[in-house]
Amino acid sequence: MNTLAEGMHLQIKTDRRREKIEKVLKQKQPNLTLVLENIHDPHNVSAILRTCDAIGVLEVQLVYTNEKFPKISNESSVGAKKWMNVNKFKSFAACRDYLKERNFLIAASRLEQFSCNHNEIDFTRNIALVFGNENRGISSEFLPMCDFSFKIPMHGMIQSLNVSVAAAVTLYEAERQLRLNGAYDTIQLDKQRYNRLMGQWIIK
Repeated sequence: MNTLAEGMHLQIKTDRRREKIEKVLKQKQPNLTLVLENIHDPHNVSAILRTCDAIGVLEVQLVYTNEKFPKISNESSVGAKKWMNVNKFKSFAACRDYLKERNFLIAASRLEQFSCNHNEIDFTRNIALVFGNENRGISSEFLPMCDFSFKIPMHGMIQSLNVSVAAAVTLYEAERQLRLNGAYDTIQLDKQRYNRLMGQWIIK
């Protein structure tokens, strides 16, 4: 391949990459985020990040107070971690304050009588979905900081789902509502943030 042909090939590749990035950024949903609290298995975290990327979630919060922050490779998350912001907090209050400054309602995944069903959440509002540890659930210290709780209806003998499955089920309900509301048809990011992310992503 001569120098001219190589240059044209590189330009085509660059243009296609830019088009892909533009398409993805135009469908990002900054008003939806997840909080993963002390989730032990990094494979569960990776699976959740993959679903977040598919839905258009831009940012995920990790709150780890008695577990080590998970080591998430691009390979295990199939590169999803590369295309979103993963914020780390060592206290519940710091995460709550961060979300409240951005006008998020905090919804705790909790299987109890007074929790609403996941499809009763209004995902046209700023919503932060909290998923807790695989065994302990959401910490008793964090629950009072949440605005409400939700559950996924269960009809079997085993009243639980794997945390990555529960996140996926809830996120796709969010996707359904947002899609029907036209949120994927118009850019949700403000111009300054869109341009900043475009500049960052194009060189990744």
